[in-house]
Amino acid sequence: MKKKLQILKKSLIRVLFNNSLRTFFIILISLALKPFLLCQTKISDTSVVTIPAFHKWAPTPPMGWNSWDCYGPTVVENEVKANADYMAAHLKKFGWEYIVVDIRWYVANDKSGGYNEKDPVFNIDKYGRLLPAVNRFPSSANGKGFKPLADYIHDKGLKFGIHVMRGVPVLAVKNNLPVFKTNVTTKDICSTAGQCQWLKDMYSVDKTKSGAQEYYNSIMDLYASWGVDFLKIDDLSSPYHTEEIEMIRKAIDRTGRKIVLSTSPGPTPVEQIEHIKKNANMWRTVGDFWDNWLQLKEEFSVLERWAQYVAPGNWPDGDMLPLGHIGIRAERGLDRMTNFTKDEQYTLMTLFSIFRSPLMFGGDLPGNDGFTLSFITNKDVIAVNQHSINNKQLFREDDIIAWTAEDPITGDKYLALFNSKDKGQDAESKTLSQDSAQITVKFDLLDLTGIHEITDLWSGENLGTFKNEFTRTISHHGAGLYRIH
Repeated sequence: MKKKLQILKKSLIRVLFNNSLRTFFIILISLALKPFLLCQTKISDTSVVTIPAFHKWAPTPPMGWNSWDCYGPTVVENEVKANADYMAAHLKKFGWEYIVVDIRWYVANDKSGGYNEKDPVFNIDKYGRLLPAVNRFPSSANGKGFKPLADYIHDKGLKFGIHVMRGVPVLAVKNNLPVFKTNVTTKDICSTAGQCQWLKDMYSVDKTKSGAQEYYNSIMDLYASWGVDFLKIDDLSSPYHTEEIEMIRKAIDRTGRKIVLSTSPGPTPVEQIEHIKKNANMWRTVGDFWDNWLQLKEEFSVLERWAQYVAPGNWPDGDMLPLGHIGIRAERGLDRMTNFTKDEQYTLMTLFSIFRSPLMFGGDLPGNDGFTLSFITNKDVIAVNQHSINNKQLFREDDIIAWTAEDPITGDKYLALFNSKDKGQDAESKTLSQDSAQITVKFDLLDLTGIHEITDLWSGENLGTFKNEFTRTISHHGAGLYRIH
């Protein structure tokens, strides 16, 4: 009788978790655990770790769209609006909310497939602050900046973000433009040391110079006035620019606007973990990630290294999802649907979900096919990304990999299985490898015993009950994601 009551209780919790009362119960549990959580932050009898306020601005991994994979440095206003319209209509209810305009929105004549380094036409104000190119973003005319576009996106219940390069514009320095509300110029605060080597739009800002912090304050005040909710700041993490990261953090905080900070590109040095946690909500773990299997395969070892640092407000970032319709006017590849096979797409989304990477979709959303739309609106998979805990690699045996996590409400286990083996020669047997592999997980590895019901989260199928172990056949380059009740 006691066992039946326990099963009934667990089933009731699961039902509650999956309906509209879920948020209410999460709040109740959070309040109940608050004294315990506060205790965990104590490092001595007299001191308590202070959690930065900005951690609360990204309590779950941010989910959104970024223009880079489909439009490179050339996206225009109508394309941004079209993606916002699609997100509001089809994705918002599943948690997708950010619309991010990526690199070089201030250049009027960037070309498809790369950067125009010979004769770029910049739009810049009299204080050395970059402004949207009016020919690409007509609503920004007459000094309005991105505010009209941000208002359009906010009116749809979404959030607006932009990409920014670290530093002060070279053009501002050449013209010796003043720093807003100071007696110094951009020339006084800049340094050519550490200039970005792959895009030379900017010089470094020297923290030791009078007016350096004020320059960052001035651009963050401008972005806040536009209604920016998300900043992807490039050339910060690799190499790692400690002092400019700190100036950026200070400048964002003083605006009073909750602007989520994402640093780029990767890899962010693991030894900087404590510093980046104190300054950013997201940080890249890899360089630019494209629809390439070898890059995806490398993500397994990269994310395994970073899994211990995943925490609310602090999200190691595996980079964007190069899915759907990409390469329209992008840096790499021709106009295409993603080169990832369906199995590889399942691998990518399963890995990023069980790891809890931010989910930034790279394809042009209106160009989605039915599969892509259904793929990124699977509420059970998204729940793993947004709400699971204790995420870690369970085991890796060559190219057979398993990850696990837990449902914080029900205590159910999540299990992800991956077959990353390639077709071709098997290294040990010298025979042709099979297209699929049977993967078995003993329940004791998951601290489980007895009989458990298992659901396939991708298909929604109840697979039945299993005793002591679970076995599935996984296609090469494929993955499975399961809930163990």
